[in-house]
Amino acid sequence: MGRAWVLRRPGPAGADGPLELEARDVPRPGPGEVVLAVSACAVCRTDLQLVEGDLPARRLPIVPGHQVVGHVVAVGDGVRAPAVGARVGVAWIASSCGRCRFCRSGRENLCPDSTFTGWDRDGGYATHMVARADATAELPDGLGDVEAAPLLCGGVIGHRSLGVAGIGPESAGARLGLFGFGASATCVIQVARHWGVEVHVCTRSPQEQQRARDLGATWAGSYEEAPPVPLDAAITFAPVGSVVLAALDAVDRGGVVAINAIHLDRIPEFAYERLWWERSLRSVANVTHADVHDFLALAAEVPVRTEFEVLALDEANAGLARLAAGDVQGSLVLDVASSGDG
Repeated sequence: MGRAWVLRRPGPAGADGPLELEARDVPRPGPGEVVLAVSACAVCRTDLQLVEGDLPARRLPIVPGHQVVGHVVAVGDGVRAPAVGARVGVAWIASSCGRCRFCRSGRENLCPDSTFTGWDRDGGYATHMVARADATAELPDGLGDVEAAPLLCGGVIGHRSLGVAGIGPESAGARLGLFGFGASATCVIQVARHWGVEVHVCTRSPQEQQRARDLGATWAGSYEEAPPVPLDAAITFAPVGSVVLAALDAVDRGGVVAINAIHLDRIPEFAYERLWWERSLRSVANVTHADVHDFLALAAEVPVRTEFEVLALDEANAGLARLAAGDVQGSLVLDVASSGDG
């Protein structure tokens, strides 16, 4: 017998709800699926948006959580890998059709029929979960279960943002701007510095500015301050359209601004001259299975480290309430394996 936090009706996050903890039989895998004994699941702002109804539910009841680390305890028909006992991660993308032109070109993040962990399929706020085998990624040595969980959303989408912005291992010496400096940007700066990229950070918080410098930023200042040099690329993390314009003003001719935000309030009207000289605005949408595999390997190599606080599985509602109140430094991780359930 296992346990799972279930959302039946969205509502305000609070210590007593709206998630309900219920006992459940350990699930069985279908064809092409695996069952995981969940070790850890990080808490994401997208989970909060789902729980409170800002993100419309696709299925109710649903178990949230899309930054899941677990061990395979059963496999369904047709599964060759991962094997029972493998330690794997499961991220936001749960499945894609495999047939459309996006899937055939390695862009399943754009598949119109894609499904998502904790939104379409039950996620990791539980002792056990079922995932498609091809949606799992084996974890490299050097990444612990709890340490790996926060990397499976902000880290992976941050890595994809670097690619969208045109920054990769061949970009040593390039100048990159990060506009906003939360959990995802914390992963991005570590990867960028590993590649020899010069990083400039804009964020409101003086504490975050200093933390960026401590992580290797060449310069850090507020949104009202312009980086001291023209940038080759920029990534925005704040869900505020005016920040996109600040990034656009900071990039040089031919520069790319990648918008790493699910929602923006709006992008204010702006003169064409700000976009002129082949500057580009691009959005970042979801991730691919390859993004997950590639980033986990890179995170172990760098190594990427994040700041997080560990909670017991029983504290899921309290954790979401703290996230809603802004009372979180770094990330929150539900340590299921140490909660007497894993």
